[in-house]
Amino acid sequence: MSNKNTKSFGSKWGFILASVGSAVGMANVWGFPNKLGSNGGGAFLLIYLLFIFIFSYVALPTEFAIGRKAGTGTLGAYKHAWETRGKKAGTAGGLLGWLPLAGSLCIAIGYAIIVSYILKAFLDSLIGTLMHEDTAAWFDSFSSKPFSVIPLHIIVVAGTLLTLFFGAHSIEKTNKIMMPLFFIIFLILAVRVAMLPGAAEGYKFMFTPDWSKLADPMIWIWAMGQAFFSLSVTGSGMIVYGAYLSKDEDVVGVARHTAIFDTIAAVVAALVIIPACFSYGVDVGAGPSLLFVTLPTILQNIPLGRLFAIILYIAMIFAGVSSLQNMFEAVAESLLHQFPKLSRTAVLIIIGVLCLGCGIGMETISKWGPWMDIVSIYIIPIGATIGAVSWFYVMKKDELLEAVNCGSKKNRGTLWYSIGRYLYVPLAIVLCAVALFKHISF
Repeated sequence: MSNKNTKSFGSKWGFILASVGSAVGMANVWGFPNKLGSNGGGAFLLIYLLFIFIFSYVALPTEFAIGRKAGTGTLGAYKHAWETRGKKAGTAGGLLGWLPLAGSLCIAIGYAIIVSYILKAFLDSLIGTLMHEDTAAWFDSFSSKPFSVIPLHIIVVAGTLLTLFFGAHSIEKTNKIMMPLFFIIFLILAVRVAMLPGAAEGYKFMFTPDWSKLADPMIWIWAMGQAFFSLSVTGSGMIVYGAYLSKDEDVVGVARHTAIFDTIAAVVAALVIIPACFSYGVDVGAGPSLLFVTLPTILQNIPLGRLFAIILYIAMIFAGVSSLQNMFEAVAESLLHQFPKLSRTAVLIIIGVLCLGCGIGMETISKWGPWMDIVSIYIIPIGATIGAVSWFYVMKKDELLEAVNCGSKKNRGTLWYSIGRYLYVPLAIVLCAVALFKHISF
């Protein structure tokens, strides 16, 4: 196995598709339509786009740049950033890096269960049973029953880990297939939904801002949180992909492309879900039941509904697996860096055992739901804030700018740094504070 296969992406677009795959997940397919539908429609969309612009200009490229400069993932990147202030500081930074890294593993444990649910929905759509059952009773039959999706859970975890066997090479290859298919499938679904009676009301809700909503601070908070985590700016996952990025690439440019495709994915998902919900008069802010009760009910009542259910859940599996790849790879690379005597095979087995060992016991929604809330309220926001502070307040300015400007024809200087230091970092702190004190799960 060549080092290039495991430690670098083969092309710029391979890197971008892998990064888009990490960003495109349940935050787009489920989270964005849910938040958009619950927080003012068009007004939320405008605020969301503003935050996407800010975070894709400073936050995301910084994580790519730090990983690339350190030549490694989470643990090594934090050590490198803090080491610019001295060797002892570097040791402290390496220890701090364990928290955002733990966030990647903890979110993956719950996320794998959700993808297992989606795999069950796909299989039941394929054989046709989902098209004839009471969807609420169907969902309750496994979401409230312990150890209900163990075989599917094992398939999801083991299958995803197998796609990481050759490191960056296999991540790139799989995302070159999954991401284009994801977009094609959702575009097909969006065209079909456009033909539903009453769909126009959904479009009007999405794209006509209620300007009075801009005065609601919580809509700004929800939009900021959605943008933050949709781009996977968590102080961990995108660092490892940055470590696999060529030094010839402009991190701000590839971050911009990643954000554009991630936003398109979110909007296209909303173009499927929101007009469909308006057409059938159902609540777009229904949470998990939106994917497993509301949408299947709608699909039962339209021509070729079974076919559209199959392709919907295939696209969602692609979105889930591509995000899981990033969460697992962040942990795998850091363990390989920290314990160089371990082989990649051994590390992947360890991650699989940890994920299934913790996850199988909480396959019911009453258990993984609170688990995901704890992770997204405490671990992820704190980890993301530690990352933001580390890059813009601990790491020396010249070192950070050198990392960001590597491979770029355009020099980013004091203005770019000031946006990161005085806008991005305070926003990360505000988001973390809101999550902690209001117990809001983003």
